[in-house]
Amino acid sequence: MTKALERREKLRADLIQAAEQMIAARGLAGLKTRDLAREIGCANGAVYNLVTDVDELVLRVGSRTLLRLDEALSAAVSAGEPSPREALVRIAIAYCDFAAENLQLWRALFEHRMAADKPLPDWSVNDQMQLFRHIYQPLAALFPERSPEELGITARSLFSAVHGMVTLGLEQKLVAVPLPALRKEIATLVRAMIDGLIAQAA
Repeated sequence: MTKALERREKLRADLIQAAEQMIAARGLAGLKTRDLAREIGCANGAVYNLVTDVDELVLRVGSRTLLRLDEALSAAVSAGEPSPREALVRIAIAYCDFAAENLQLWRALFEHRMAADKPLPDWSVNDQMQLFRHIYQPLAALFPERSPEELGITARSLFSAVHGMVTLGLEQKLVAVPLPALRKEIATLVRAMIDGLIAQAA
């Protein structure tokens, strides 16, 4: 790699890191390329020599967030050998805790919208879909008779239920729920859903 390419890659990494810090501090709406350029010491227009556009920059930050979320979910089930049911409970609680501890970056994952005619790049879709293995694998152990398609739908439904509780529970409004209570309610929800699915299968 030439010196020029090395400098460009370092500046690009600095840009993504600065964007991550800015979103964490200000939220997605507070992300300003002019401020980023000043932060990393380049001209405002030079930002677009490092990333295609703001969408790519937000998605690159999102990939870093998803990687850390992946690590948090993996760590949640690494201690001991929880049953598939309890693994799903641990994963759900870990998801809640990660959202609470990384609120603005977590929100940015869902607040960011691409233009209707602009598809997500394959690398970003892959980053997102990789996380579903944490839900899919315990479900496959619990329901071996289900097809991959059925398991995929169940995994998404379970995620949607937990995500909805986390989203509303962490809102800084009247619906906000204290974190210990939210964690407890999420655990109750996941156990109830799994027990209901087991009963239905029987």
